[in-house]
Amino acid sequence: MSDEKSKVTDKASEIAKNIWLAGVGAYGKAVDEAQGRLERAMEPPKLFRDLVKAGSALEEDARSALEASAAAKSSVEQRINRVRENFHMQRPARIEDIAALQKKVDSLSRKVDKLAKALAAQGLGDQLPAAKAAATRRAAKAKPAAKKPRRKTPTGRRKNP
Repeated sequence: MSDEKSKVTDKASEIAKNIWLAGVGAYGKAVDEAQGRLERAMEPPKLFRDLVKAGSALEEDARSALEASAAAKSSVEQRINRVRENFHMQRPARIEDIAALQKKVDSLSRKVDKLAKALAAQGLGDQLPAAKAAATRRAAKAKPAAKKPRRKTPTGRRKNP
């Protein structure tokens, strides 16, 4: 029995020693972690400076990107304005402009008719009936239709005949 007691005692002392060592290890680990945290707590000024430096670099990149996009937008607007100027699209067509174009169409139609008559006089008129028909159609489209006069009814309202 004493042999068993000594085995149990040895076993108990080994377990107690392991518990003690585990406690000492936990204490050592806690001290190491506390020292690491203390060292990291001393780093914020350096960390803050690094973050400020990175932020200023990003700000410069963002500003240059904004300037580039503004320049691109300005370039596109300039191109659009040039196209509008080339096609006279800055203002809507006025009645005077339409009348001037109508006069030009009428003049061209008369010239085409004279050419068609000259060709017909030379005997070539039969070969170009489609051109003459197209010219007369254009001339008819260019001339505005005359409005019909309105009559008044006994009630005073106007009525077309």
